[in-house]
Amino acid sequence: MDGANIGHGVLHVAAHGGAGYHSHTSEREVKHALRRSCREALKTTSALSAVERAISVLEDEECLNAGYGSNLTIDGTVECDAAIMDGQTGDFGSIGAVSGVKNPVKLANAVLQASRRRDQLGRIPPLTLVSEGARLFAAKENLEIIPPESLVSAKAKKDWEKWKTRLDSEGDESAKEKFTSVALQDTVGAVAWDGEGNMAAGVSSGGILLKYSGRIGEAATFGSGCWAHQSEDGGMACSITGTGEYIVRTMLARSLGEALRKPADVDTHEVLQQVLVDQFWVPIHERGEPTPNAGVLLLTKEIDDGQAIPRLWCAFTTETMAIAYASSEPGDTSPKSSILRRPKNSHAGSVTNSPIYITALPIGK
Repeated sequence: MDGANIGHGVLHVAAHGGAGYHSHTSEREVKHALRRSCREALKTTSALSAVERAISVLEDEECLNAGYGSNLTIDGTVECDAAIMDGQTGDFGSIGAVSGVKNPVKLANAVLQASRRRDQLGRIPPLTLVSEGARLFAAKENLEIIPPESLVSAKAKKDWEKWKTRLDSEGDESAKEKFTSVALQDTVGAVAWDGEGNMAAGVSSGGILLKYSGRIGEAATFGSGCWAHQSEDGGMACSITGTGEYIVRTMLARSLGEALRKPADVDTHEVLQQVLVDQFWVPIHERGEPTPNAGVLLLTKEIDDGQAIPRLWCAFTTETMAIAYASSEPGDTSPKSSILRRPKNSHAGSVTNSPIYITALPIGK
């Protein structure tokens, strides 16, 4: 617990359904799923548990790319990544390329919890487990194991058949032109801050459509898909979404966390702008990628006259980002949800011409 007055037992939680392109026809379904995730999170008082609960709900929704309904690999199977981080201790757990586990984020949290147990031989506990080894660990931890094919939704199968056919059709330019909007709906996540002042963050993803089997992305990689830390004079929790390889290359979550640690009077908007432009957009753009894609859901703890105040931020380079947020404060427990749409003229500046949209959202009283 930190020294500031944080309020008694109040939990703040926010969730996202990925950054990319969310059609108007899917908006209602996605927003409903996100509100349900926040309501489930408010049933606990722990930030870490809230993040796990929120993401578990999203993993069960067909309309989102995590757990059931995930994008399929090139081989037509579901392989999931997930991670979770405790801001109080810095403990982290993740899993990658896992099939047949109903809720990957629960497995990531089990890896985190196992790292806290003393090993009788003094072995260093893993940060990450992948593939069959992760599935065996899930069974050992009594998590729900299901037939891998039961995670394949009808929609995901239909999308796979469509784009696999185009991929196999040599010289089909239409596939190259239109695939981007499908591939970007990547990674769901959540952030939370509880009444004890503890912060946590997590992510879960089925990865990009038609990915190579065995591929892992930012949702399984330390410092990339989520980050959380806290101290007496502040704290943060972030969940990242977007193109996994670019996010991993720039360690985007950790980069943001470290940038927010530095000055005492840090301007969060400026930090988001600087990190997304200088540490993400520019280096990836210079590698030849014309439109580096990422989205950030960020919850900060700022100290003002001895009071710890929550601030919620969302920043993204894509067309849309889906979010919801809620607080357990009396009279303010109804989750709010939105599909944020980037204005067409939102650019960071003439030098980079990077279309980064940043907004702050009210959470708590």
